[in-house]
Amino acid sequence: MDNLTLKNSILLMEGLKVTPQSSYPVFTLLLLAYAFATISNIGLVVLISTEKKLHDPMHFLFCNLPLNDILGTSVILPRLLQDILTDESERYITYAECVVQAYFVHIFVAASHYVLIIMAFDRYVAICNPLRYTTIMTNKMVLKLSASAWGLAIFLVSIMLGLSIRLSHCRYKIENPFCDNASLFKLSCENVSVNNVFGIIYTAIVLSLSVMCILITYLRIATVCIKSKNKALNSKAIKTCSTHLAVYLIMFTCGATFIFLHRFPEYSDSRKLASIMFHIVPTGLNPLVYGLQTKEIRDKVVKLCCRKKGYS
Repeated sequence: MDNLTLKNSILLMEGLKVTPQSSYPVFTLLLLAYAFATISNIGLVVLISTEKKLHDPMHFLFCNLPLNDILGTSVILPRLLQDILTDESERYITYAECVVQAYFVHIFVAASHYVLIIMAFDRYVAICNPLRYTTIMTNKMVLKLSASAWGLAIFLVSIMLGLSIRLSHCRYKIENPFCDNASLFKLSCENVSVNNVFGIIYTAIVLSLSVMCILITYLRIATVCIKSKNKALNSKAIKTCSTHLAVYLIMFTCGATFIFLHRFPEYSDSRKLASIMFHIVPTGLNPLVYGLQTKEIRDKVVKLCCRKKGYS
């Protein structure tokens, strides 16, 4: 490692730009959002793990979502909260810590799409092939689907981050609230065209694969529901699919917002705020959407609340 790299192994993080007067209110708000998202997602995982009635392929696949949401909030919010209460000139982070944070930031983003894809496949089998559901969606298949979602995310992100880590760096400031791949390769004075091209291709693959799979799945489900005269089947399809689709649209809208704002440098502050919201809004709303819309989870939560109040 050369002297220049050694000199800049300690980086300065821009963090979230807030005025001294608003730092404590913003800190409190983000802390409450982090606590709510973490507690509710952990609660869902514990509930599904301990309640035998929820031990089915749909809920086991769903467990990937709150686990990923816990990762998404924990990878940036603790550091962000620390930086809010730290002077802008003292928000230091080591290069190694920045790489680790960027790695898990992108794992969270990619896994958000892939987990929802495998959940859509489960709904497709349940509605379009109900008689073969138990044969297809075995525990082994659930494990394969989960491993595929996480494995693909890890594989692609490892390549992307590897291309950035290979570069030497001549700058020391991360001009972002948290570390990501773009923040890392922008530290370099070398030619980063390969990184830019791969980043565009990677984003296009994730988004197009996600949209295409979800769109095809719901078109097939809609076709089956239109042709079917079974009201019970159609009602079940609407309830389960609307929950999944709501979660997907929340995630996609938040992600598309900050990707869109990348095209407009004059809105860089808005883009940075939108990137933080991607780690807060979906992770906080997902437990509410599934908790309120999924009957089995809703009934169990209500039962537990009533028991604590002494009504049962």
